[in-house]
Amino acid sequence: MKPFEAVEGVAVALIEDNVDTDAIAPLDVGRRPDYARMLFRRRREAERGSPAGFVLDRPEYAHARILVAGANFGCGSSRESAVWALAAFGIRCVVARSFAESFRLNCLRNGLLPVVLAPDDGAALERLVVAAAGTRTFGADLRSQQVTAPDGSAFRFDIDAHERQALLEGLDDIGLTLRFLPEIEAWEKSTRESAPQLQVLAKRPA
Repeated sequence: MKPFEAVEGVAVALIEDNVDTDAIAPLDVGRRPDYARMLFRRRREAERGSPAGFVLDRPEYAHARILVAGANFGCGSSRESAVWALAAFGIRCVVARSFAESFRLNCLRNGLLPVVLAPDDGAALERLVVAAAGTRTFGADLRSQQVTAPDGSAFRFDIDAHERQALLEGLDDIGLTLRFLPEIEAWEKSTRESAPQLQVLAKRPA
């Protein structure tokens, strides 16, 4: 997993509630899906003929790095490809009013930072992102636990210490487990010596 420390770049606003994972990453049955193209594919196709087009297709947001969203973002199924699609497009941080828990966990497992700000701070950030209209740089720093705006505003966010460390070190669930490999091996060794009958049971075919 790619470690996350900080990101700076254009922030794009999609202030809508209950955006589900099927909307974020419509199912692609191809053997080698293009995850960046998959991101909001139906919305992008449906709005292609409109005057402005879908927000992520506008030139000023082509290299957006932060997505600012509404409440219950990532609801619906636990489709992990929704996070893969965001990451493939270049999004490294999503600031939402709230997240579906399965989506939030998938973000953490794939090196993407999910942020929920205090309500007043979140509303202030949304206004700044909309006003910037893709012309200014925002930032998200995991070490200081702050989202920063081009006017110097800084909005602090909370994150579980365990989740923070995993992101900083780029460790998924397997990587976190392997940190304890010496202890696991020592336990296995002691068990083989103190309870060999368990090893026999473990080797017995089902």
